[in-house]
Amino acid sequence: MKIIDIIRADKPSLSFEVFPPKTSDKFDTVKDATEKIATLKPSFMSVTYGAGGGTSEYTLSIAKNIQENYNVPTLAHLTCVNSTKSEVKSRLEMLKNNGIENILALRGDITPENQNREKWDYHFSNQLVEEIKNSYDFCVGGACYPECHPESIHQKEDILNLKRKIDAGCEFLTTQMFFDNNVLYNYLYKIREAGITVPIIAGIMPVTNAKQIKRSCELSNCTLPQRFKAIVDRYGDNPEAMKQAGIAYATDQIIDLFANGVNAVHVYSMNKPDVAEKIQDNLSEIIK
Repeated sequence: MKIIDIIRADKPSLSFEVFPPKTSDKFDTVKDATEKIATLKPSFMSVTYGAGGGTSEYTLSIAKNIQENYNVPTLAHLTCVNSTKSEVKSRLEMLKNNGIENILALRGDITPENQNREKWDYHFSNQLVEEIKNSYDFCVGGACYPECHPESIHQKEDILNLKRKIDAGCEFLTTQMFFDNNVLYNYLYKIREAGITVPIIAGIMPVTNAKQIKRSCELSNCTLPQRFKAIVDRYGDNPEAMKQAGIAYATDQIIDLFANGVNAVHVYSMNKPDVAEKIQDNLSEIIK
C-alpha cells in the first residue's frame, strides 16, 4: 500500500520508525524488536538506512519481513551520499523485486569517510527523488526540518531547497523531531506560503533516556523548550521516571497535533516495543 494513500485518509495515522542492526550478531535482537512493534498494527513502519549503504541488506530484510509476515506497510529509507548511480539503481531494483512500494529518499549524513564530494554522483536528495520518479513507480517521500537544515544559511534557503525536492516528485514530507508544536505550526505556515502543499508527517521522539537528548538535538538541529528541560532536569537521573515522563510528553504532543489537524504522526521508536505500545495505548480511542 502506498504511504500517500494512508496519510491522505481523513483519520489520524500513527506510524513507527525502526532501524536495522549495524552488525549481523545483533540482527536477531533487532528483528525481534521490530516484529513486536509490527504486532501493534501501526499505520505503517519505516526502516532506516545507513549512509553509504552500510545496512542496506538489513533494511530490506526487515522491511520485507514486516510487510509480508505482519501485513504492515513499510517505508524503506534510501540514502545517496557516497553512492554511485549504478549502486542506487541496484538497490532500487532489489526493493522493487521484494515488493517494497515506498521510499524515503534522503541524501544521508556526511561522515569523515564520505566527505570527498567530487566523487559523489548525487549531491542533494532532490537528485535522488528525480532519479527514482523518472524510472520507477515507488511512492517517494522526503525529510524536512522545522527548525532549518543544519547546513542551510537560513530558513528561506532551506525552504527553497525543499521546493526543489517537491518539484522533483517528492509526494510527502516527514519532519525531523521537534519538542515544541508551535515550531511545527509556524513552519507549516511558511512552507504553505511558499507553495508546498504535499502532506506533512510530524516526527515525534519520545525521550526516555536523558543522555540521548544532546546527541539527538545536534543531529536534528532542534531546540528544547523550557518545559521539556525541566522534565529532564527533574527526572533525568531516574531512568524509569524519565521513561514515563518522556512517553507522557510525546503523547501530549501527539494529541495536540491531532487536535490541530496534523493527522499523520511518525514516532521515532528507537526499536523500543514497550515505548511504542504505551504511546499507542495512550491514544487508543483517538486513533481507532
